[in-house]
Amino acid sequence: MNRKLYTALMDIVGMLNSPRYDDILLDEAGISLDRALFPLLVRIDSLGPISIAELADQVGRDHSTVSRQVAKLQTLELVARETRIADQRVRAASITPQGRNVARTLAAARDRLFQRVLTGWTDEDQRALTRLNSKLAESMRHVGDGD
Repeated sequence: MNRKLYTALMDIVGMLNSPRYDDILLDEAGISLDRALFPLLVRIDSLGPISIAELADQVGRDHSTVSRQVAKLQTLELVARETRIADQRVRAASITPQGRNVARTLAAARDRLFQRVLTGWTDEDQRALTRLNSKLAESMRHVGDGD
């Protein structure tokens, strides 16, 4: 991979993971929520019900940290914990109606922010960006699959 592409990707990842961007997103959404919690909420909304171990793997955090953070989301009534029928030992996190509303508000705010970021981009450029990012993400999912 050429150095410019790698640097651009690292810049994007850095910005998306920065506390500053999180604050901008939360402000745009008009939501007061610990910035460590909303990525979990969004993933539980899109992937749930999901076990703490699966969620920890998704967000790249350790199990105990994610467990404490999900407990906070539960206290805020944004997430509920339920026992999985297939394995009674596993308690999965699932979104509550209130949590779904917060996740939708965050998604709408993210959409507004990206509309501002992409102002001046042609429809063709936006389609190309979407296509190439999707292709990159798909290729990355298969790294280590016996390339």
